[in-house]
Amino acid sequence: MSLTFADASARVDAYISQFEEGYFPPLLMLARLTEETGEVARVIAHQSGKTPKPGEEAGDLELELADLLFVMLCMANERGLSLEEGFARMMDKVERRDANRWTRKSSASEEA
Repeated sequence: MSLTFADASARVDAYISQFEEGYFPPLLMLARLTEETGEVARVIAHQSGKTPKPGEEAGDLELELADLLFVMLCMANERGLSLEEGFARMMDKVERRDANRWTRKSSASEEA
């Protein structure tokens, strides 16, 4: 399955738009984003050796990251922003700023 940010944004908007309440207010979405971030942290802690509480599942990192993405898409939609544009701008920034910051892997042709 191939999905662009624009596709995901439209799908989220189609879902939210069917309800009278629409998008949550910005501060409530920020609270949801914080909550979902905590759930990502909990899953990573479980994967890194922390024993879940009795009755608590280890969690599903893929699903928790998707929950984060859903809330981010809601925030962007509510504000009329494009995560696709924002992501492209962010990558351009880090690719220029950090181009020589890290040690590059050597290619197989250089090792031969």
